[in-house]
Amino acid sequence: MGAYFDEMNGTGGGIRPPYARLGDWVQGMPVELRTLKQAEAEALFRRIGITFAVYGEGGDPDRLIPFDMFPRVFSNAEWTRLERGIKQRARALNAFLVDVYGRGEIVRAGRIPARLVYQNEAYEKAVVGFVPPKGVYSHIVGIDLVRTGPDDFFVLEDNCRTPSGVSYMLENREIMMRMFPELFRENRIEPVDSYPEILRRTLASVAPAKCQGDPQIAILTPGHFNSAYYEHSFLADLMGVELVEGQDLFVDGEFVYARTTEGPRRVDVIYRRIDDTFLDPLCFRPDSMLGVPGLMDVYRSGGVTIASAPGAGVADDKAIYTYVPEMIRFYLGEEPILKNVPTWQCGKADDLKYVLENLGELVVKEVHGSGGYGMLVGPKATKDQIEAFRAKIAEDPANYIAQPTLSLSTVPTFVEEGVAPRHVDLRPYCLVGERIELVPGGLTRVALTEGSLVVNSSQGGGVKDTWVLAE
Repeated sequence: MGAYFDEMNGTGGGIRPPYARLGDWVQGMPVELRTLKQAEAEALFRRIGITFAVYGEGGDPDRLIPFDMFPRVFSNAEWTRLERGIKQRARALNAFLVDVYGRGEIVRAGRIPARLVYQNEAYEKAVVGFVPPKGVYSHIVGIDLVRTGPDDFFVLEDNCRTPSGVSYMLENREIMMRMFPELFRENRIEPVDSYPEILRRTLASVAPAKCQGDPQIAILTPGHFNSAYYEHSFLADLMGVELVEGQDLFVDGEFVYARTTEGPRRVDVIYRRIDDTFLDPLCFRPDSMLGVPGLMDVYRSGGVTIASAPGAGVADDKAIYTYVPEMIRFYLGEEPILKNVPTWQCGKADDLKYVLENLGELVVKEVHGSGGYGMLVGPKATKDQIEAFRAKIAEDPANYIAQPTLSLSTVPTFVEEGVAPRHVDLRPYCLVGERIELVPGGLTRVALTEGSLVVNSSQGGGVKDTWVLAE
């Protein structure tokens, strides 16, 4: 494990300052107390109802995401730099979306290939020429970050559509505060509980042109069979807004209405948690039972705002990802604060040759894949898996990108045999409306299997509370 940067112990020269007060806390927690606290945390998660369904496994639909009590800590200076980099990226991604659904300057300037944008399956022709309120396409940007050293952070991917997991960020904090109030008295930790209020304010700030009075906001969910349904209802509750399914909404004239027991109520802003293709059966998939017939007409005529906007997905495609540093230079005239992971695009002949020759050392991902599926982690794969993947790449090279296997940082984690380092990543949630804001923290996902680099909940990863120190 020596090759990895450990966020608490650095390179072995004593505990790093952000973690200074956690050493004694761990020492002072005998195994019995730790086991008791872990059981208490699980009971709280069950009682609150935080579960995560994994598709296609046929197992427990109410499986708990494992929660690790050992927090991950950032100094204020570390966070300030991350925050600047995340906001910069969110601004550039939104500028790109406005551009590619408008004049397409970045394509004309030869900075990004036209086919990657206009032939992309996430590119929605239905919104070409439309500029959403305040010029914002992606209102909730989840940026996945990994760390490889004291000052080295890389962006793994951008999530501009409907990033999930923020309920875990809030509940992890809630549970830690209940279980270890003394830790919060001893450490000045920035709060994250303002997230629902900032989200509500962000959504209200992008109300459509025809909105009169206070914007009425609703969260559109595919329903309780969706793996993130808990999160949809949790956020609706905390924001004090309606949670609706497609059948609860209807279009009448220029507006969208929700059916309520007191009669129809106009909806101005829809925070949708369903995919583009299901939003409106008259515009996208005609067989969709989840959407609202006629919704897109109302959207384009300024009668309702959809957050994030249909078509936002073209900005978080894994092939487009490689051009985000270029977007930052092109639209903002700045150098990127956060680095991309070096990436080979298998659609390019030279890149393909390199990837096929070095498959055993690389991580290969499907351009449209998500959740840790459809990927090959070369160093962990068997010869047969590598050869099977080689055939898949050869069949459709443009569908794959490859990246080096990064030495992800580790954070101490409570495991059966005590405390041991485990690999982590981080997803902060950047809210984009009239202002760009993010709460100090995010979702830290942890690979609970020793040596594993796959942190996805759908692949058995767990979660930790993420602290940003106030001083």
